[in-house]
Amino acid sequence: MNSKNSNAQHPPTVFVLFGAGGDLSWRLIIPALFNLHVGKHLPEQFAIIGVDRQDYTDQSLAEHYRESIQQYSRYGTCSEDIWQSFFQLIHYHKGDITAQPCYDELADLIAKQNKNWGHHQQHKEQIFYLATPPFLFSGIAKGLGAAGLSRDREHSRIVVEKPLGRNLETFNEINNVLRTHFKERQIYRIDHFLGKENVQNILAFRFANPIFEPIWNRNYIDSVTITVAETLGVEHRAAFYETAGAMRDMVQNHVLQLLCLVAMEPPVTFSADDIRDRRMGVMHSLRSISKDQVNRYAARGQYGIGWINGAKVAGYREEEGINPNSNTETYCALQLHVDNWRWQGVPFYLRTGKRLSAKVSEISIRFRDVPHQAFPASAGLNARPAQLVIRLQPDEGIILKFLAKQPGQELILRPVDMRFSYSDSFKTPSPDAYETLLWDIMRNDATLFVRSDQVEAAWELLMPILDVWENNQAVNFPNYSAGTWGPESAELLASREGRSWFNPALFEFIK
Repeated sequence: MNSKNSNAQHPPTVFVLFGAGGDLSWRLIIPALFNLHVGKHLPEQFAIIGVDRQDYTDQSLAEHYRESIQQYSRYGTCSEDIWQSFFQLIHYHKGDITAQPCYDELADLIAKQNKNWGHHQQHKEQIFYLATPPFLFSGIAKGLGAAGLSRDREHSRIVVEKPLGRNLETFNEINNVLRTHFKERQIYRIDHFLGKENVQNILAFRFANPIFEPIWNRNYIDSVTITVAETLGVEHRAAFYETAGAMRDMVQNHVLQLLCLVAMEPPVTFSADDIRDRRMGVMHSLRSISKDQVNRYAARGQYGIGWINGAKVAGYREEEGINPNSNTETYCALQLHVDNWRWQGVPFYLRTGKRLSAKVSEISIRFRDVPHQAFPASAGLNARPAQLVIRLQPDEGIILKFLAKQPGQELILRPVDMRFSYSDSFKTPSPDAYETLLWDIMRNDATLFVRSDQVEAAWELLMPILDVWENNQAVNFPNYSAGTWGPESAELLASREGRSWFNPALFEFIK
């Protein structure tokens, strides 16, 4: 996202928000739109039409959003003039989204808004954001199609949130309906991880710096580890999480997207189609895992009672709304291989989990050891291998970890760090991930969004693991304590080949 460019010259835009009264709209979407408004990145003629079945009015919905903006927007404390300039953009349409009259009435509202703006010959953008449970996606797409709201292929777009289905079959069911009423170029499948500043920076780091790309391959890299760890439990998401689990919630979308950015080939041009083709090339190259190999390449876990930040927390099965005999994994780890010329023989270790030791998302590139050890063992050459760490959260930045001689008469090598921090190097605040992605949707730029073939390939890769786990009850759940780094079975994924996980909490990042 280029914060120097204003969106004010873009065509008039109607932003229709289905599920306007829901948590996603309240916590993420509306605060992001408000940030864009304050930064003058919204079109000069812009309207938000919230759609829900609750008893709101334009005024009461705006007041409902005011609290969310105060809590979640970085511009939460603003003058009354700024509040009012944003709130006058908000309109409410109460309707039953399972019935066609809701969409016919919505079409009339949009037509009325466009007429009020004038400029009859100018194209006007229509964005339909589905901040609803996925089981409603198909019905909404059908309703919009029947009302003629998807007809303008160049200026109408639909935005859907993950999870897109629960398995390959249900994804295809949803996707087929979406593509019946919208062309692929109109469908924006949002993954908020791709909107994070340092996730986008992976491409700049790799392809704009000639010192790194030449060593970004199997000749110099020993392994890649991607960690997305949370200290939180299921919180208010128990009903969703019981049917999803860590694999569906995080790996199928977020973590595999990070793998693709690390492993993709250089794009010819920085265009949406070219970059998405390169990401898809990685998905094609991922080695499949058969059902009889699941225990060799995948591990699952569920947290039990433990300690987080000095406080005792309940185990997953004791959380409100959770089945006391739940088989749902709150942790999963994978060893994957990218079978192509660049990455042959380099394992990619992926892990994600709840109630882990720290909240951190990072990519760790471990370089191969030196081929000949000229230094004596007493020098400490094997204290720590050379490593590149791309930190996504918290404290976005990059660390290059290597060995240097400790001052003194004796030859002693010690690990040292070279650090880049976004907050230190750039004094302007980074935009929120949703802010970046909403801005791209309005610009009709699909670079940071996921194409249907990539989602399908992800489901195909993971379905053997999910099938085995669902059909075989875990006999040792819970198998890791809250506040640790996961179950012992995950350690086996790396230790079988003489490797180990690098735990982010063992070193400090950027101060």
